[in-house]
Amino acid sequence: MAADLPGSTHLVPPAALPMPPSWPARIRALAAGRLTPPVPKPAATVVLLRDGAAGPQAYLLRRRSSMAFAAGMYAYPGGGVDPRDAEQAPAWAGPSPEQWAARLGVDRATAQAVVCAAVRETFEEAGVLLAGPDAVTMAPEQDWSAERAALEAHELSFAEFCREQGLVLRSDLLGGWARWVTPAFEERRYDTWFFVAALPSGQRAAREVGEADRVAWLSPAEAVQGYAEGRYGMLPPTISVLRELSALRTAGEALEASERRTLTPVLGQAELTGDRMTIRWSGYEELTIDGDYPEEGPQTDDPQ
Repeated sequence: MAADLPGSTHLVPPAALPMPPSWPARIRALAAGRLTPPVPKPAATVVLLRDGAAGPQAYLLRRRSSMAFAAGMYAYPGGGVDPRDAEQAPAWAGPSPEQWAARLGVDRATAQAVVCAAVRETFEEAGVLLAGPDAVTMAPEQDWSAERAALEAHELSFAEFCREQGLVLRSDLLGGWARWVTPAFEERRYDTWFFVAALPSGQRAAREVGEADRVAWLSPAEAVQGYAEGRYGMLPPTISVLRELSALRTAGEALEASERRTLTPVLGQAELTGDRMTIRWSGYEELTIDGDYPEEGPQTDDPQ
């Protein structure tokens, strides 16, 4: 079994994959009122899809072991919201920030920032640009390495990049799929909106990514099987989205299906009974971590 999986679920033997070592002490501290949960930071991630011979494939990054969050896990391109994305609006095509606000269940500024983050992070991490000169044309593939580096270093905002390059953000290329909130006992918490998008014709996704030591195009079914066999480590949201996409036959079907999705926040919650801890994600009975963790078991240095 791979050692980088987050915990045991019904997909793997419970004894094979323990709960992350920091969780038991933090769960107890939260239950005792000794832990103040961090406020979740808004974030966005994009399931980039392309059509393969046997159906759609998803672009997955394996995060480097040195990363502070989700190290060693396979994930989609994504990241936190840049506050400037709420203040500086790029030229825009497709559903407006107001329409996205209604879809995402947030105010206009937050919706604008979340959609910008989805497009910007996909560009930074995958090199795929969901923008173009106008509402119907895509940006041609070219060497954007300097611009991607400037965005990642926060030397350039996404609105500034679009203005300098004469581009409009294509929000019509995104489909809202899910919203997951990191459990209250986690050290780092995110309120993350998941989107789906089809790889634009004429563009290729990056084969090397700074925050990842491997990239892979996998069908959802192949990724789910690899997770079950312990070959691919994934956090609950990642594997859940892949399971939901497994029945679809094309990237276009995924975008059509996204219009029927509800974006009710999914939050993992812990139940503590003596030494037994059970963590369940609302609406996802198959995603349960369950086991005995005595007081002398794994502890954090400082649960506060």
